[in-house]
Parts: sequence; structure tokens; C-alpha cells
Amino acid sequence: MPVFYLPDDDFHVFPHPDEAESSGLVAVSADLHEDRTLLGYANGMFPWFEDGGYYFWFTPDPRFVLFPKELRIHKSMRSIFNQGKFRYSLDTCFGAVMQACASVPRNEPGPDSTWINDQFIATYTRLHERGMAHSVEVWEDEQLVGGLYGISIGRIFFGESMFARIPNASKAGFITLVQALEKSGFWLVDCQVETPHLVSLGARGIPRPEFYEFLMKNAYEKTLVGKWRFGEGGVELA
Repeated sequence: MPVFYLPDDDFHVFPHPDEAESSGLVAVSADLHEDRTLLGYANGMFPWFEDGGYYFWFTPDPRFVLFPKELRIHKSMRSIFNQGKFRYSLDTCFGAVMQACASVPRNEPGPDSTWINDQFIATYTRLHERGMAHSVEVWEDEQLVGGLYGISIGRIFFGESMFARIPNASKAGFITLVQALEKSGFWLVDCQVETPHLVSLGARGIPRPEFYEFLMKNAYEKTLVGKWRFGEGGVELA
């Protein structure tokens, strides 16, 4: 099946998800403009990596998601929270979180590689400046020891990547975020593809058509645009 080429002069054009290959690959583009990227997420597609100046867009089936009410917190993690081992913040050092995520070796798309290159960092930083991309920071004393980042549209948080410099730091940050998102009425966290780390936290695969039903409803929901912070009611504008 041929892969759809996203036109250079129209950021609004995306293929139907049924045109995706079995791997989830559905399109390529010659740029990673922030408008195209934002609309891609709204259409259920995300850029995974760049090769030869082209960006490869995916919409996997099944789609791996976490419904906040299904979050699992194991006994070992409850102990960490009870001890107050970490401190958590939102949107205080987005760039540092992305750089840390970029430094983590990945198994996809190739051994010991990362898809987070300079263009990815530039694009998501611009989306952060527009109040659409957000970071969670996990601190031990004054040291940044873990975190994650993603994009928020309506009542869906699209998680992108996480990192940990000490055990359980990224998991604690993710749990803290999901609990806050649930308080704020978010429907789900898009985890994209399955990993053992996310399975242990309660994430599961749903059929792609079911995911797109959520996206269609989400198009009518208001997005919390701006810099975030943790509040008593969940995530709120700083």
C-alpha cells in the first residue's frame, strides 16, 4: 500500500486512518511545522521519527491508551509517595525535559537511537510556547531526576516521551500527572504503542476506530491553553 505524502502547502490534509500500513505508518512529510503537528494529533496521527529529511507519521491499531480511572499504583509506588521522595512541577523547564528524553537510548526506530532530534525539539518547544505542549518535572532536592512531555488537546493528553535518572522517577511523574488529569475531567492519555512500563500502570490497547470516536467527540471540547501547574482541582493555568 502506498504511503500518503502530506502536501507541503496545506497543513490540514491528512489521509484516512484505514490507509495505514500494518505497522501504523500512514504518511510522510518534508517538514515538522507546529501547525501540521498539532493538526496531526487532532487527527489521531503522530510523527515518530525522521529519516533522510522526511518525517514518518503513524496511527497504530490497536491504539495504546490509559483511562485515568484505570490507573494502577502498585505497593512499591505507594511507598514512594508516602515517603514524599519526589517533588513535582509542570511546565517549569520544558526544554530540559525534552533534552533529557532525547538522550535516552531507544529501541525504535533503530537500536540505541532516538527520534527526538533538533527539529522535534524546536517544533514541540514552539507548541509549548503556544500553551499546547506541556512537561512534567520530577525533582529530588534540586535535581531534575525524571519527567515526561506531551500535547494536550481538549480532554485528551497525548503523551510523547519520558525519562528517569533514578529508579521510579518517571513512573512517579506519570502517576502524578494522570491523577491530576482525572481531577480535571480528562478522558484518556494517549500512550500510542505498548510498553511493559505502561502496561504495569494500567494502559491497554483499544481498536483504532474506538480511539477515533474519542477524537471526534474531543473536537468539541475546550483546550486548557497556557502554562500549567498542579492545583487542588487537578491541572490548572499558572
